[in-house]
Amino acid sequence: MTEPWLLLLLGSVMGVIVAALVVLFAQVRRLPAQLQQQAEHMRARQDQLSRDLASFQQGSIRMGEELSALRTQLKRLEDKQLKLETQDPQSLPYNQAARLVGMGASIEDLTQSCGLSKAEAELFVKLHGGRRG
Repeated sequence: MTEPWLLLLLGSVMGVIVAALVVLFAQVRRLPAQLQQQAEHMRARQDQLSRDLASFQQGSIRMGEELSALRTQLKRLEDKQLKLETQDPQSLPYNQAARLVGMGASIEDLTQSCGLSKAEAELFVKLHGGRRG
């Protein structure tokens, strides 16, 4: 016959094993719900990251467009500046007026030839008229 303490020990071990199996079974049953919750969280995070990325892309596109517009504007200004720098200074109205006054032009000649106002023409005659003779 077997010892009663051995049967008691085997019964206790079996009880612990059954309890452990019950706990394990309960945890295994909760796993699909936990996995589902984690998957939903990951999808939500992925959606947020996708929206953030799209926002950054749109910002980059707008900055690129603005940069392109600025380059175009800068090119126009550079061309305009180059044109002004290379333009013959003698063809400018004020330089032409000063030259004409030096040659003896009248106030009326300056207003007609250079498109100056009467006051501007008078000023040119006073400033540049003393150079004659």
